Amino acid sequence: MLIPCYPAYMIIKLSYAFRSLRINFNVTMLDLQCEYATVDIVDALGTNSMNVTKNVEKWQLDAAGRRMIFQGRNREQKAIHHEEHHQDINELHKNGIHAVEIDQASFDNFLSNHPYVFINFFAPWCIWCQRLEPTWETMAEELERINEEEMNLDVDIAKVDCVLNRNLCGSQRIQAFPTLRFFKDAKQYGIDYKQDRTVTAMLEFLKQKVELEKTMEDWHPRRKQRMLEIREHPGCMVSGHVLVNRVPGNFHLEARSLHHNLNAAMTNLSHVVNHLSFGTPLDTSMLRKISKYSQFQSISPLDGGVFMSDTFHQAHHHYSKVVSTYFEAISFFTPRLLGECSIRWAV
Repeated sequence: MLIPCYPAYMIIKLSYAFRSLRINFNVTMLDLQCEYATVDIVDALGTNSMNVTKNVEKWQLDAAGRRMIFQGRNREQKAIHHEEHHQDINELHKNGIHAVEIDQASFDNFLSNHPYVFINFFAPWCIWCQRLEPTWETMAEELERINEEEMNLDVDIAKVDCVLNRNLCGSQRIQAFPTLRFFKDAKQYGIDYKQDRTVTAMLEFLKQKVELEKTMEDWHPRRKQRMLEIREHPGCMVSGHVLVNRVPGNFHLEARSLHHNLNAAMTNLSHVVNHLSFGTPLDTSMLRKISKYSQFQSISPLDGGVFMSDTFHQAHHHYSKVVSTYFEAISFFTPRLLGECSIRWAV
């Protein structure tokens, strides 16, 4: 909404020459994987842009908050293929249960007694878990056949109900359902499985894991140790810019996935606003020269702010009133105000 200010002719100029407002942002999500971080735009004109990817970059961070892995420019969430046809789970169980269900009491003991374990952390209400359940059981049964007839992979297939074992899944930091995690010698081994959820794809993943382990026997101890230490830290830096209509609206950084149901009990949206500004960015030299003018003292009031959530499933909301101010330089040190108008945006 444009609120008329002086001089009146400036509003006409804004209506035609400045229809879009640019939002520049760089935000570090301290406990959210890049895969689940999305940018949404909603405004008073009815714009509802979900998972904006144009001009948006994501960086995976290490435990110290340093940029580690570039997660993509203009990247949509990866498509995951599922099995289309499977027997009912009760039919699959007629010849026995092949994917062992473990709980908090048996978890540590089960991992200690089996060198390789592939676990499905699920919630019964999760639609993706329901779709995966018969595939997971079929994969476990097929793995038993392979162990007997072809090659012994020595991998056990298990599952954990995170509704019944909330504390266990909390200690494992399960942020989304289903989470498919591989364990070696009772410890997480590598990053979580995020490929196709088909029997063929998951069996191939397990074969590669076991073959890699055999290959690593000839590696130097330091190289082997580096491999074993590879883990996926949940931090993500999201940066870029979006163009929005010059009307009241909302800019959202949200946790969402196309192929998971997020675990609300473990959703932590604590974040650091490294930078947030509106309009075309000025270069460093120009910012330095105009910094003495009071009109430019509050162009990025949230920069450097750390916003911690004390409990899970909470999020901070930031409200900004954007006052667009335009200057004409009569001489470099004597700018003349042309006009102002205000827009409300929630970020």
